[in-house]
Amino acid sequence: MKFGFHSLEGRIVTLFLVLIIALQVFALVVIQKGIDSNARASIATELANGEKVFRKLMEQNAQKRRFGAQVLARDTGFVQAVGNDAGGDRETIKSALENSARRVRADLTMLVDGERKVMVSTGIGRDPALEKLVLGLLDEAELSDGAIGTALVGNKPFQIVVMPVKAPITIAWIVMGFAIDRQLAVDMKALSALDVAIVARGADGRWLPVEATVAPAVAGAMAARLPAAAADLKSAFDVEIDGDQYSARLVDIGRDGERGAGVMLARSIEEATAEYTRLERRLMVLTIVGIIIAVVASVFTAKRIAQPLRQLAGIAARLERGDYRVQTGFAERRDEIGALAHAFDSMREGIAKREQEIRRLAYWDPLTNLPNRAQFVLLLNESLAEAKKREQQVFLLMMDLDRFKHVNDVMGHSFGDALLRQVGGRLQLQLAGAHADAHVARLGGDEFAVLLPACDIDGAHVIAANIRAALEQPLSLDDQTVDIGAGIGIAGYPVHGDDAEALLSMAEVAMYNAKQRNDGAVVYDPMIDKASETSLSLLTELRNAIENNEFRLHVQPKMKLATGEVVGVESLVRWAHPVRGNVFPDEFIPFAEQTGFIRVLTHWVLEQSAALCREMAAKGIHLKVSVNLSTRDLLDQELPNKFGGILARHQVLPQSFCLEITESAIMDDPVRAQQTLERLHAMGVDLSIDDFGTGYSSLAYLKRLPVDELKIDKSFVLNMENDIGDTKIVRSTIDLGHNMGLRVVAEGIESEAVWRLLAALGCDEGQGYFMSRPIPGDKLVDWIRNWVPPVRSPLPYADTRDSAATSNTIG
Repeated sequence: MKFGFHSLEGRIVTLFLVLIIALQVFALVVIQKGIDSNARASIATELANGEKVFRKLMEQNAQKRRFGAQVLARDTGFVQAVGNDAGGDRETIKSALENSARRVRADLTMLVDGERKVMVSTGIGRDPALEKLVLGLLDEAELSDGAIGTALVGNKPFQIVVMPVKAPITIAWIVMGFAIDRQLAVDMKALSALDVAIVARGADGRWLPVEATVAPAVAGAMAARLPAAAADLKSAFDVEIDGDQYSARLVDIGRDGERGAGVMLARSIEEATAEYTRLERRLMVLTIVGIIIAVVASVFTAKRIAQPLRQLAGIAARLERGDYRVQTGFAERRDEIGALAHAFDSMREGIAKREQEIRRLAYWDPLTNLPNRAQFVLLLNESLAEAKKREQQVFLLMMDLDRFKHVNDVMGHSFGDALLRQVGGRLQLQLAGAHADAHVARLGGDEFAVLLPACDIDGAHVIAANIRAALEQPLSLDDQTVDIGAGIGIAGYPVHGDDAEALLSMAEVAMYNAKQRNDGAVVYDPMIDKASETSLSLLTELRNAIENNEFRLHVQPKMKLATGEVVGVESLVRWAHPVRGNVFPDEFIPFAEQTGFIRVLTHWVLEQSAALCREMAAKGIHLKVSVNLSTRDLLDQELPNKFGGILARHQVLPQSFCLEITESAIMDDPVRAQQTLERLHAMGVDLSIDDFGTGYSSLAYLKRLPVDELKIDKSFVLNMENDIGDTKIVRSTIDLGHNMGLRVVAEGIESEAVWRLLAALGCDEGQGYFMSRPIPGDKLVDWIRNWVPPVRSPLPYADTRDSAATSNTIG
C-alpha cells in the first residue's frame, strides 16, 4: 500500500509535521522578535547614555577652556595693555592672545572692547555669524563671569568661550574658539563604543560631515540620509548604508537660523545582534534536527496504527459484499485494535443473523404480513412500467378506517392490532375472486392500499364499493362486535398521473376528501387539491399576519345593568388584511382552531389586552378584561405559565382579567380542562362559562369547576321582550348562577327594553349593540368618557317575574 497524503498514515504524519513546524516557527518568530526588541532596547539605551556622555565631555572641555580664558583675562599685564589709551596696545594684545591660544589650543581668539567692537582677532577673518553669537554672550559673560556657546564658522562647529576683562569694571571681553574636531569624536568613541560623526547643516538644509570615527564615505552617506528636520529628532532613528543598518541619535550642539551643528551617535545593528544571530542559527539547526526526528517517529507510529485498520477495512468491504466467512485475525491482541477486531467478528455474526429479518421488515408489515409502503411503491412502479408497454390502465385505492382511533383508545392497542389483522384478511379475501392480480398493502397506522393492474375506472369503482360493503359488516373480536367503515380514495394511470409517489399522493387527497364528505369512495379531482392549497394559503397568511402586525384589538364594553357603570370589556380580534380588507373572525377563527393556530392568536390577544389594561390603569380607568379561550388553549398545560409571564411583563394584576371558556371546550377533555382552570384560578384570574345554555354539560360536573361568572348566550337574550320562553330560560339561568354564587352576564343586548328586563330579572352585567358595538382598543377611553347610561325610569316589565313564575308553575 502506497503512502499518500489522503491515507491515514499521511494524515497522521502531516498532522505531526504541521504541529511541530508550526510550534517551531512560532517559537522562532517569538525569539526573533525578542532578539530584535532586546537589541533595539539595548541600542536605544546605549545611544541615550552616549548623549549624556557627550554632553558631559563637552561640559568638561568647556570648563577647561573657560579656565584658560580666565587666566588671560586676569593677567595684570594684559589688563594694563587693554586699558592703555582709548584703543589699547593692539600689538601687545594680539601677541598675548596668540600666546594664550597656543597654550590652551584655541583655534581662534578675539578681543571685544568696551564699546562691543572687535579690537583684535586671530586665527580667522571677520565672520558675521561668529560676531553675532559673541555679542549675544557678552551680557551673560559679564553677569556670570564667563559664558559658553557654539557657533558655525565656515560650516565647522566651534565651542566659543567669552570671559570679561575687568579693571575693576568690565573694559573688554576675551573670546576664544575651539573647533569641535575629530579628537572629540575619538574621545567619545573611546568612552561609549559608539560611532561618532560631527555634522553641520548649511543654509540650504543639507547636512555635511565635519569629522567622524567611521570612514569618510560612510560619514558622508550618514549625513546625506539625514532629513532636513533631523535636528528636531528627540529619539533614535534608523539609517541604512551599503546594506548595513545603523540606529542613530542626533545631538544638537548649536543653531544659527537654518544653519546648525550636531553630533550623530550611531550603533551598528548587525554588530549589536551578532551574538543573538549566532544563537538563532543554533536554534535553527536544532529545529531542523527535531523535525527530522519527529517525521521518522510519526511515520513509524502511523504505520503501526494504520496497517491493522487497513486490513480491517478490507474485511469490512468483504462483509459489505455479503461474505461473512472472513476472520479478522486480530482478536487475540490486547489493545484497541484487538477490541475493534473482536467487535468486527461480533458484528459479522450479528449481521448474518439479522439480514434476512431486516429484508423482511424492510418490505413487509410485521403486524398483517402484508406489503408495506416501500414494497407497495415497488409493485406500483412495476405495474406502471408494464402498463406503459401494453398501453393499459392502472388504478390504486387508498383507504383509512373510520372510528379506528376511538376503538384503539377504548379497547386498547392489542385489540386494535387484532382488528387490523382481520381487516387485512378481509381485504385479501374480497380481492381474491374479484381481481386476481390485485395487491393489498398496509401503508401504516389504519391506512391500507389496493393495487389494481390492468383495470379501468369502472372496475375500480366496483371493487371500491365491494370493499366498502365488506368493511361495513361488523367484526367480532373477543366477544366484542365492532362496526367500522372506510373512506376510499381512487387515482389511476394515465388519467391522473404516471408517477408512483404522485398517484399515492392523489389517492390520499381523494381519501381524506371522502372521509370529510362521508361519501364512501371519491375519485381524485384537481379541484380537491386547490381547496387544500387554499387552506394551506390561509394558514400561511395567518402566520404572516402575526409577523406583519395585521391583527387589531377591538373591545366591547360591559356594564352593570343596575347603574350603567362600565365595569369591563371583552377583547375581540379583527384582521386588517392588506388585500382582502377587514376579515371578520367567523372567516378565520374556526380554521385557526382546526389547525392549532388559535394558540398563537390567543397569546396575541392576551398580550395586547394586558398592554391595554396597563394603559387604562395609567389613566385612572380600572376595568376587568375578558378574553375567550378555545379548546386547544385549555388543553395546553403551559397556558398558566405563559399567561403569568404576560402579566409580569406588563405589570398587570391577575384580578384584572376574566378568561371565558365554552361548555363544549370543557367537556371535550374535562380532566385536563379542570387542571388548567384550577391553576389559572389559583393565580387570581376570574373564570367565566361563555355561551351558557347552548352546550350539554353536566351541572353536577359544572359545580366543581372554579368559575366566577356565567355568561348567558345571546340566542336567549335577543328576543326576550317578545318570547316568554326565552325569558323563562334567562330567569332560570340567572337564579342558577346566583344560587351557585356566580356573577351573571348577558350578551346580545340590542334594545333598552331588553336592558331593563334583564335588570329587573337581577342580571348583574351585560353587553351588546345597544350599548356599543366592538370598537378599536385605542378608542375605548374616549368612548367611556362620552358614555351616558339610559335614563332610569319605572320598568315597563315590572310584573315579568310574577308572570314567568305563574307560567312555569302551570307548565
